[in-house]
Amino acid sequence: MTDRELRLTAALTEISPALLGYLQRRAGRDDAPDLLGETMVVAWRRVGELPDEPDRAHMWLYGIARGTLLNHARGERRRWALADRIRIHLAHDATAPAADEGADVRDAIARLDPDLAELVRLVHWDKLTLAEAAELLGIPASTARGRYAKAKNDLRTALTEAAQPR
Repeated sequence: MTDRELRLTAALTEISPALLGYLQRRAGRDDAPDLLGETMVVAWRRVGELPDEPDRAHMWLYGIARGTLLNHARGERRRWALADRIRIHLAHDATAPAADEGADVRDAIARLDPDLAELVRLVHWDKLTLAEAAELLGIPASTARGRYAKAKNDLRTALTEAAQPR
């Protein structure tokens, strides 16, 4: 094995549990292991790009996982669109189940602009710093701080409105 391959093996061994958690929180427990496998395959194909520093290597792997997740999400959207077309064609009106109790915050995050929601998830679910989240998203840290402040304000407003009696 080359030096890069050994470093990739070490990085994957160390970061895999965190990457699996990252993927589970976004794609669910059923799809996450497959997505982690795809992430590893892409990392091995691109081993020549592996950064030398361990922290940078971990962020590089998060970036690959994010790309894998985005590809998966596109596929999911296509599958849902097809299912919707089939439902319309069959004139079958299926209703979605109500959200489970205690999901107010998760639902409020899901209603945020996708970029804001991802930033909140990275900081609170994946325990990345704002600077790390900004790097992963490919934006300046100052932009991440501004977006994070907006996201917190939007969430505060949404949760306050949800708590109001109707």
